[in-house]
Amino acid sequence: METNNKQTLIGEVISDKMDKTIVVKVYRTYLHPKFKKAVRTLKKYKVHDEAEVAKIGDMVEIFEGKPSSKTKYMYLSKIVKSA
Repeated sequence: METNNKQTLIGEVISDKMDKTIVVKVYRTYLHPKFKKAVRTLKKYKVHDEAEVAKIGDMVEIFEGKPSSKTKYMYLSKIVKSA
């Protein structure tokens, strides 16, 4: 799968109970515009995992692609670190 100029993120798998789907939490750090303080937020993504190789606790790299369902538009690229 080609990942040209699509968003790629690294996050931790927090659920693998669904069929061919994992839930990945990704942290984002940014500077608050008014208070100039570093703010850390997290977002959970539903990620398509065709081979069902990712397990809870794994660090994975995901990329944005064509939507495969109502809430699932990210795909598993590779496992960065196993749990």
